[in-house]
Amino acid sequence: MKLNKADILKALENISAPGEGQNLVESGAVTNVQVFGDEVEVDVTIKNPSLQARKKTEVEILKIIHKEVYEKAKIKINLKVDAPTKPKVNQIKGNPIPGIQNIIAVASGKGGVGKSTVTANLAVTLAKMGFKVGLLDTDIYGPSMPIMFDVALEKPLSVNVNGKPKMKPIENYGVKLLSIGFFTQPNQAVIWRGPMAAKALNQMIFDAHWGELDFLLLDLPPGTGDIHLSIMQSLPVTGAVVVSTPQEIALADARKGVAMFQQEAISVPVLGIVENMAYFTPAELPNNKYHIFGKDGAKNLAEDLDTPFLGEIPLVQSIREAGDIGRPAALQTATPIEAAFEELTKNVVQELVKRNTDLPPTEAIKITTMAGCAAVKKK
Repeated sequence: MKLNKADILKALENISAPGEGQNLVESGAVTNVQVFGDEVEVDVTIKNPSLQARKKTEVEILKIIHKEVYEKAKIKINLKVDAPTKPKVNQIKGNPIPGIQNIIAVASGKGGVGKSTVTANLAVTLAKMGFKVGLLDTDIYGPSMPIMFDVALEKPLSVNVNGKPKMKPIENYGVKLLSIGFFTQPNQAVIWRGPMAAKALNQMIFDAHWGELDFLLLDLPPGTGDIHLSIMQSLPVTGAVVVSTPQEIALADARKGVAMFQQEAISVPVLGIVENMAYFTPAELPNNKYHIFGKDGAKNLAEDLDTPFLGEIPLVQSIREAGDIGRPAALQTATPIEAAFEELTKNVVQELVKRNTDLPPTEAIKITTMAGCAAVKKK
């Protein structure tokens, strides 16, 4: 018996598409029907990926053609599943810390690019703008924030919060600060393996009385290692800022730093890239710019990675001097340095607002394949 394509399509109108109100033909699930004598080949695409839906659709097609068209028809069904994919968002998993609205990680793939200096000045500029700011120095092996904030000899006090002892962060220039440097001697080297370092960080994060904060900045150590994973496993990082100098050898590592946050298992939104030591302007030649480490390297990297460029910070002697004496350079008033850090900070806040508008609230990631992360307790 020679079958008719129109009869096949009419019969298929009696079958509902799985999970949809329309039949297979109306919904467009039937993409093709071919007839060769008493042979029928039906191409069907459904949106329900379950095995039950697939089997049910195949059985119903066989039954309806045999019943309505020809009981001895030889039927071949090519069934595909086109399940709608959820839009990829930079969503991370875990529990937020009460009282802390935004957590920003400041990172660099390479040491020596001025990441800690940028973090310190970003923190004090946010405080000058009226925000409540905390800063966690996560560089266990090379803590520098106590010196940069002129609190190297201070020791955090213990306070009672809801019947539990908590560390009270040291505060200066309107910034609350915790660092492993407060618990070691200046000449003492911290020789810890990853789990021990992760445990110390965990205590500074969860056993501290941070209070209400608009921003908690994390000064991450250089590289892309165990400390970074431990931090992102423990904390709901809202976004990351990557710092680099313009030369190619630093940019290569900055690219890896961005890639770390963009890993599918981590997916921390990268707010942008900062170019530090962008140019040198001598005091006696204020209109001259000397690009000692190259020109626009980080800016071009941001364009290549389709990541916001947050701004450039000049190579100025007073920035280094200010860090050494413990008074961040952004506190200087009516200077090009203050203006540069204010521009950077405004761009960071702007990108953060966009991020919080476009993406869901963040949580801490779950990493189960790294032994060093196992030491971090979930709260």
